[in-house]
Amino acid sequence: MARVALVTGGTRGIGAAISRSLKEAGYRVAANYAGNDEAANLFKDQTGIPVFKFDVSDAAACENGIKAVVDQLGPVDVLVNNAGITRDGMFHRMTFDQWSQVMRTNLDSMFTCTRPVIEGMRERGFGRIILISSVNGQKGQLGQANYSAAKAGVVGFAKSLALENANKGITVNVIAPGYIATEMVQAVPEEVLKTKILPLIPVGRLGEADEVARAVVFLAHDNAGFITGSTLTANGGQYMV
Repeated sequence: MARVALVTGGTRGIGAAISRSLKEAGYRVAANYAGNDEAANLFKDQTGIPVFKFDVSDAAACENGIKAVVDQLGPVDVLVNNAGITRDGMFHRMTFDQWSQVMRTNLDSMFTCTRPVIEGMRERGFGRIILISSVNGQKGQLGQANYSAAKAGVVGFAKSLALENANKGITVNVIAPGYIATEMVQAVPEEVLKTKILPLIPVGRLGEADEVARAVVFLAHDNAGFITGSTLTANGGQYMV
């Protein structure tokens, strides 16, 4: 039977591309979303991928939401923690609400979405956990102290979880995308893109969501069992580690 993959934030942007690519690769995919029912239902109609609405920052909601996934599709073999938000602002003007919203969605979700599936993965002797970080979690960014801190925390979480579960057939890896041509990035004024962003990317273009998705499919594969605790940068050469 096909393995089950859960993608958080899986109905829009990079998450939607990941969900589609995993389905095309033969996985039974569940796509989580937070609040945009119209976009989620359209995605479901277009792809045939079932969607599950729950807040990844809420531990109880995740317990219930993931139970619904398991009841409908079966135990989760592949977890892609992709959901994330931004609440940008220079730190000396940032409110605690801006800070905490980003931390809860981008970092607490590493716990709330992974904890309900990790014991089952350990018992079955197989799991693939793939976490979506960001180039700004590696290098920092003006106006994103909250976002950069959360995305850097994802990397530390992955390394620890990888060590704890390496002998249980579970791999834990990170993908750190750069500027990807999603709705959020394409909303940036064209002049800013041309003068401030593209000159920083050696390949001279924005990335495509499908390029990130293909990296997820690679790391999710049964044959990727010797890769764990790693961070794969997908940023067009903008930041090299």
